[in-house]
Amino acid sequence: EDEQIVAEIMRRRFFPALITHKAWEGFHFADHEIRITEATDCYGAVVWPSALVLCYFLETNSKQYNLVDKNVIEIGAGTGLVSIVASLLGALVTATDLPELLGNLQHNVLQNTKLKCKHQPCVKELSWGIDLEKNFPRSSCQFDYVLAADVVYHHPFLDELLLTFDHLCKNDTVILWAMKFRLDKENQFVGRFQTLFDLEVISDFPSLNITLYKAMRKGRMKV
Repeated sequence: EDEQIVAEIMRRRFFPALITHKAWEGFHFADHEIRITEATDCYGAVVWPSALVLCYFLETNSKQYNLVDKNVIEIGAGTGLVSIVASLLGALVTATDLPELLGNLQHNVLQNTKLKCKHQPCVKELSWGIDLEKNFPRSSCQFDYVLAADVVYHHPFLDELLLTFDHLCKNDTVILWAMKFRLDKENQFVGRFQTLFDLEVISDFPSLNITLYKAMRKGRMKV
C-alpha cells in the first residue's frame, strides 16, 4: 500500500519537455497544473518529497480537513507548493519563510494563484523565534491550521522552531506536519515537540522515510 500511494504521489510531479533558461518543475494538485520555479543553490528553494506528501494529503482528505475559508499559515514555505495547494483548496493562506527566499516564493505563489483562488494568499517574512509577537501578535493572529513540510533537518534553529510552533498555535489550532526522518538529533525534536503538543501519526510512508503528523496543544486533540 505504501509503495502504491507513493507512486501516485510522485505521479503528480512532471518536468518540462524542453530545457529552458529558468529551471522549473510541474505538479498536478487540486485540479490545477502548478509550475514551481526552483533554485538549486538553496535548500529552501527546492521542492522536497515531504511537500508532495502534504499536498497529496490535503487534496485527498479535503472533506475531513476542509480548508475552505480557514485561516492557514505555512512555516518554511520554501517554493510555496504547499501554500499554493492550500489556497487552491479554498484557504486564506499566509506563506512564510526567510527574507532571502521571499522573492522566489512570491513569484511562485502569484503565478499559480492569481484569479484562481477564493482568497489571494499573502507572503510574509518569518524567521523562526524572532519578533514573533511583533509580526504575528497573538491577539490578532488566529490560525486554524499550521502547515509544515520538512522543517526539521540539520539546522541550528530547532529551539526557535519549537518556539514558533508554540507561538502560532491557539488551543484549537491544528498542525499538519510532514517530516523526513534523518539523524538522531533531528529525530529527538519529536520528543521535545511532544512536551507541548499531542501528536498523532495520520500517514506513514516507509519507502520515503516520511511521516505525516497531526498535532494540537496538550489535552486538545480530538478523538
